[in-house]
Amino acid sequence: MPHQVLIHSRFPKALMVRIGERYDLLNGMGRPPRESFTPEQLQSVRAMITAGGQALPPAVLDSLPALGAIVCYGTGYDGIDLAETRRRNIAVGHSPAANAASVADLAMTLLLAAMRRLLAADDYVRSGGWSGAKPSPLLRHPRGMTGRRIGVYGMGEIGRRIAARCAAFETEVAYHSRSRHDVPYAHHASLAGLAEWADVLMVAVRAGAETEHAVDADILRRLGPEGVIVNIARGSVIDQAALVAALEGGVIAGAGLDVYAHEPHAPDALTRLPNVVLTPHIGGHTVESHVAMQDCVLANLDAFFAGRPLAYPVK
Repeated sequence: MPHQVLIHSRFPKALMVRIGERYDLLNGMGRPPRESFTPEQLQSVRAMITAGGQALPPAVLDSLPALGAIVCYGTGYDGIDLAETRRRNIAVGHSPAANAASVADLAMTLLLAAMRRLLAADDYVRSGGWSGAKPSPLLRHPRGMTGRRIGVYGMGEIGRRIAARCAAFETEVAYHSRSRHDVPYAHHASLAGLAEWADVLMVAVRAGAETEHAVDADILRRLGPEGVIVNIARGSVIDQAALVAALEGGVIAGAGLDVYAHEPHAPDALTRLPNVVLTPHIGGHTVESHVAMQDCVLANLDAFFAGRPLAYPVK
């Protein structure tokens, strides 16, 4: 009989098909376990799949007395209280680098769309402005990529791939992270120093208490009036109110965002700005990425139920 696994977060059913072929899934469709299942059903659950960015409160862990493994679908695990899981002797796994290439691709898409004002150009054609020879202030000649200074905040797997893609556009790349890495890019000891140097700031750092609102009004001011910021990490890394003020006031030139302070992001001041390109947290959503993430989830579950250490533990 297959082992039972609780699906804690709300996932499209298609993403769980492969996993459901090997395990008996208890799918709560994003509701707290006690709202979907009886205590008798939950008392023997030993493993859970969750979205790493979703908060996992102690009450959920309390409802699963036999829980021994939490497997995050994706790279992130910022919703997991690792001190609490260690206290409870619960192993935590994730899918490191499984979606890195796809996220880096979207980061470049957002950057190019923001710098070349792609949305304004698209609207100019669709609205008849181009055929009618109407002037468009938003389409004044922008600076191109060649020779631009690209600062990458965070040099994990995603940051490395973003840096490599940026370098291919004949740019100068530098980075800031907690430690130096063996990469062919200059290291800046502070985020402030990187922002002061850069024309573009690519946010690829892991979210956590130490990075919350790391990109604040001061960092945006240092980026400058021709600066562009792209965030494919987590919305918590940027002070969103400060970002809106900077975009409205010309403190920076534009932004490309795939993540937000609150998701799903409802229309507000940010969505009304013409110098912002927005996507609905789809950085890792490609066919290849989901196959790779499912591979990691299955490898973690297989190892756990076989009594081995997780294949991809959070370190």
